[in-house]
Amino acid sequence: MRSTQQTILSNYAHEQIQKLRELHQEFPKNSTYPRSQDFRSAIYDIERLKIFSTLDDKDIDFTKRFYRKNGIIRLMTYLDDYYLGAKYLFIEIDEDTNWYKSVIIDILTLGTIFLIIFAIFGLFFVKIFLDPMKNSIRLLDDFIKDTTHELNTPISAILANVEMMNLDIMSDRNKKKIARINVAAKTVSHLYHDLTYLTLNHNRESKNEWVDLKTLFEDRVEYFAILASSKKVTFELDLNYSTIFIDSVKITRVIDNLISNAIKYNKRNGAIEITLRKDYFIVKDSGIGIESEKVNEIFERYTRFNTSEGGFGIGLNIVKSIIDEYSLKISVSSVLREGTAIRVDFLKGTVDEK
Repeated sequence: MRSTQQTILSNYAHEQIQKLRELHQEFPKNSTYPRSQDFRSAIYDIERLKIFSTLDDKDIDFTKRFYRKNGIIRLMTYLDDYYLGAKYLFIEIDEDTNWYKSVIIDILTLGTIFLIIFAIFGLFFVKIFLDPMKNSIRLLDDFIKDTTHELNTPISAILANVEMMNLDIMSDRNKKKIARINVAAKTVSHLYHDLTYLTLNHNRESKNEWVDLKTLFEDRVEYFAILASSKKVTFELDLNYSTIFIDSVKITRVIDNLISNAIKYNKRNGAIEITLRKDYFIVKDSGIGIESEKVNEIFERYTRFNTSEGGFGIGLNIVKSIIDEYSLKISVSSVLREGTAIRVDFLKGTVDEK
């Protein structure tokens, strides 16, 4: 556009020079300065003093041959023949902004079209890149579902037979073997209940009722005692009476997963502190801890921070889904190699105010 305007002004300057030559030859018979409806002009002498001007803007810049200023476009031309004593000729016109608006419209129109095209290509390539991940997740989910169906009967049979055994007539060596079988069976049983909830129960209709959390904690600690003893982990309970209006299956999954993780990621000869108050509970371990930048990742499915431990990394994901479903609040504080504390706060209306 600059080149086009400069060409137009150069033509106007050539036209004005012809008129100045004619006026110079006819002067003083003709002393009328030539004007045009298409442009405005001015002439200055070699000392840069004004001879005559029809310019709107009187602020003249002698250092630029072509420039834009205050909505006008101006061209300066040197006069070699000094017509009427003039050395400098200025030609100016009002700047046309229609081309600018037209270009902006074209840019926006074409930009939108290209953006849509790129978005389509982007979605296409994203789909291609994500398909392997989706297939992997689908295969893992299918594997979990198929595995879940096969686990129930053997786990139930193992646990039932272990409980029916008379340990009094067994040797200490056999008692240790039975204890190891019990630990393994309960570990698989806990995993089975997580998988069952994940694949079957998480979409079922909730059956909310008042749940005695103190009794529930005592029951689940007793259930996990055999697992804790395998790592010589002890429980320290500080339980006050508290009830919450919630689905008993779901709150059991929350407590089981928090206790299970506290055992799994604890140190040998470590401890688990469980504190229960009317409107919150805390499960704290003396385990390996979590790096501060990874604390927010622990609730993501299939995330594990210690590959030497078993599991699919779904327990805390189940916990978070239940917490979110009931609009409870969960917070995690952890120090690497010192331990982790997870606190769950109840909202008003979910706890018994009596």
